[in-house]
Amino acid sequence: MKKIQISPSILSADFSQLGNEIKRLEEGGADMIHVDVMDGHFVPNLTIGPPVIKALKKNCSIKFDVHLMISPVHKYIEAYSDAGADIITIHPEATDDLEKSILKIKSLNKKVGVSLNPKTKIDLIINHLEKIDLILIMSVNPGFGGQKFMPEVLDKVRHLKKIRSEKNMSFDIEIDGGINFDNCKLAIEAGANILVSGTTIFKSNNGDIKKNINLLKSK
Repeated sequence: MKKIQISPSILSADFSQLGNEIKRLEEGGADMIHVDVMDGHFVPNLTIGPPVIKALKKNCSIKFDVHLMISPVHKYIEAYSDAGADIITIHPEATDDLEKSILKIKSLNKKVGVSLNPKTKIDLIINHLEKIDLILIMSVNPGFGGQKFMPEVLDKVRHLKKIRSEKNMSFDIEIDGGINFDNCKLAIEAGANILVSGTTIFKSNNGDIKKNINLLKSK
């Protein structure tokens, strides 16, 4: 079984104190930092771009798990790579040629992530699994933090875990959307080994990040 890792989403952080918030996450035992990039086009929200990521990465020693919710995504991959992304996750619907975009990420020596929205079928990525390092299952419709977890996506997690085992593959299964102390165990049991969480990590237990990260891992 893969080690459970926590990737806190800075979407729930205090944006006026982002540098300090990331230090708090690092000191609290986060395995990586989840950065949600939204363009107001692919999803109905706007967040941050490469200059902010570059500035934040300077003072951080753990991986940046950058989730690109932008379309068309291909032409921006290199900019986010240069900014300091360690994992670059894209959506199949956001590129004209998924294979080409996957190979572009690989050519930049970054880990390749592909994200599946709640209604996106696994069929879209089934022929690319050998080239993918991480599959991000969205357990909410992407665009905003604080949404309610959709348990029906766990069937997708179970299916991917089965494929990974049967084909002796090693990709990570990440889950993002409404993850809290109540449903994290269900996600882990289904096969997720990386949990993205924002509100729970930053707001629960009076903002005790270390306690919240440890609770998510130990449920």
